[in-house]
This record gives sequence, C-alpha cells and structure tokens, in this order.
Amino acid sequence: MIRFPSPTRFSRRFVRVWQRNLSVYRKTWKISFLPPLLEPLLYLLAFGVGLAVMVGTLSHAGREISYLAFIAPALLSVAIMYNAFFETTYNSFVRMYYQKTFDAMLATPLNLEEIILGELVWAATKSLIATLLMGTVISAFGLLAFPASLWLLPLALLGGLAFAALGMICTGLMPNIETFNVPIFLIITPMFLFSGTFFPLANLPSWAQMLAQALPLTHLVALARACALHAWQAELWWSLAYLLLFTALAVPLAIALMVRRLIH
Repeated sequence: MIRFPSPTRFSRRFVRVWQRNLSVYRKTWKISFLPPLLEPLLYLLAFGVGLAVMVGTLSHAGREISYLAFIAPALLSVAIMYNAFFETTYNSFVRMYYQKTFDAMLATPLNLEEIILGELVWAATKSLIATLLMGTVISAFGLLAFPASLWLLPLALLGGLAFAALGMICTGLMPNIETFNVPIFLIITPMFLFSGTFFPLANLPSWAQMLAQALPLTHLVALARACALHAWQAELWWSLAYLLLFTALAVPLAIALMVRRLIH
C-alpha cells in the first residue's frame, strides 16, 4: 500500500541535500560542464549542414521558420528531460544503494521525505544549469528570441521537476540498476522521437498525435518552442496546465514510492 507523504514531514532541511549534491557537482563540474556546451554544437552542425538543407523551412504558429529554429527549443527540452531523469535514476540509485549516502543522511535530523525532495529539487537544478549552458550556445546562432526566451529558465525548473519525479518513480519501482533500461526503452526513447522534437506532430497519424499528447515531453517542447520563438498561442495554456498537473501528481507519488522502498 502506498502512503502519500504528509506535509508535516517536510521542512527547509531538504535544502541541505541540495547543498550536498551541489558541493559534489562543484568538484566534478569539468565533466558535467562540457556536454551541455558541446552537445548543441554537434546537433546544430549535423542538422544545420545536413538535414536542414533538405527540409528547408517549416510553418509554425502562422509563420515560416528555419528547421534549425524549429529543433533548437526541442534540444533544450530533451536536455531538461535527460538531465533530470538520469539524475534521479542512475545517480540517485548509486547514492542510495552503492554509496549509502541516504543512510548517512538519515543519521542527521533529515527524514526520508526530505531526502527525496532534496534529490528532486537538485535534479531540477541540473536541468536549469543545462538550459543555461545550452541556451547560451544556441543563442549565439541567433535561434532564440529575447526577452521571451528568458521564460525558458522557469520552464526548465518545472520540466526538470516533472522528469525528476518520473525518474524517481522508476527508482522506487526498479529492483536493480540494470532494469533502468526498461523505462528508458519504453518511455524516454519514444518521447525523444515522437514528441514533436524533430518533426511537427501534424506529420503523424491521428492516433499517434493523440498518443503524443499524453507524453509530458510533447508539452514541454511546445512551451519551449513558444518561448524561444516568441510565438505564444492560446492552446499552450493546456500544455502548461498539463505539466503543472503532471508535476503535482508525480512528485508526491515519487516520494511515497521511494519511502516505501527504503523502509521495506
């Protein structure tokens, strides 16, 4: 039986978990710093020199845009998803099972709920850092419209928290680290390919479009594209509501599943 956490179980002490992870990140920043900088360059080079020549321009929000301008916000969205999801799956699992970091934290006034919340907030922070780094590179190519693109920063925190919770749900359910390949194959890879990242959803069959609307990355990509291109449309309020509701449901579920796993 899953027991959802009581609000009384939380305090500002969860920030200490965030600070601990930040301290570790600062010691290994050279390894974590380069991928968000180099990855967009590789994507932009591959798609800009190769595929963009064949695609030409696309119609989006009533105007014609280049293919690079179309995929640039999607690259940011994918980075948000990957950084948050992998942080609360592989990295959290290692801290929990192999390094026994959670056990050490429990020797302090921290409780389980605060530890898991701190992990979730840290994962969202990593998504924000990746967005800042990748956005800096992408903006150098003139692919982000300012000041509207600054909304990508709070969006990165929201999307990061959503995918961090999704990853933590998997951590609470998977029996060992090897089985993380299952949600990556069944959930993350389909979202990467079919959430409007590399081609418009209108190109998919109607049933596939309906399925794509159930994926959180679809809505994150739509919102990121609106921010990056300064092209807000009324239907995007639905995408924002979806992400807010998804996060509001996924976060307590993730905490409850992790607490149940750690207790039993």
